[in-house]
Amino acid sequence: MNRAAPTHGHVFAIIPVGTLEGAKSRLGETLDAEERRDLATRMAHRTIEAAVATPGIDEVLVVTPDQAVRDLALAAGARPLRQRSQGLNRGLREAREEALAAGADAIVVLPIDLPLISPEALGRVLERLSDPERPLVVLVSDRHRRGTNVLLVAPPDAIEFGFGGDSRAAHAECAAEAGARLVELDGPLTLDLDTPDDLLLIEQQAPERVHAG
Repeated sequence: MNRAAPTHGHVFAIIPVGTLEGAKSRLGETLDAEERRDLATRMAHRTIEAAVATPGIDEVLVVTPDQAVRDLALAAGARPLRQRSQGLNRGLREAREEALAAGADAIVVLPIDLPLISPEALGRVLERLSDPERPLVVLVSDRHRRGTNVLLVAPPDAIEFGFGGDSRAAHAECAAEAGARLVELDGPLTLDLDTPDDLLLIEQQAPERVHAG
């Protein structure tokens, strides 16, 4: 694993992944079930590899109920966690407990549907940890400014997770209630892949990110 810069403390990435069967159902009008599973698998692999390769991230935790994803995570250099609860936010809390027990000073939550994810893009998010003010919440919204594509929290338990629906507003509200400094970033990580419109946009900008090479 990569060692974090001293000003960053111990940073853990948390990557939540649901079951691959039935993944990306909102793309059902465009892709069949096998294509959606293949796409989800490639995106999960790319996300895990990017996090593992990012300087400043000490450990990558992949929380999932899917054994195939846990195998993929282990092979890519991450630590797989078997999700025992139901739902995204509960799974994230399980992973956060693991990170805290291992001495994490900050966590960064990364969904797998960010086609332009890279160590460079993640590094720009981690740069904000050089600000000594705590608690600190760094958020990258989706391009519609409704969802949360990346969430960095220091210390890890400064706010509760509010993924689902208008999560950008939920996380901003949690940060305000916690008296945390909120930093919102834009850039390539604002692009996610949920709908046929997203797929069309990504195929125009970076087709190699959605199609097997």
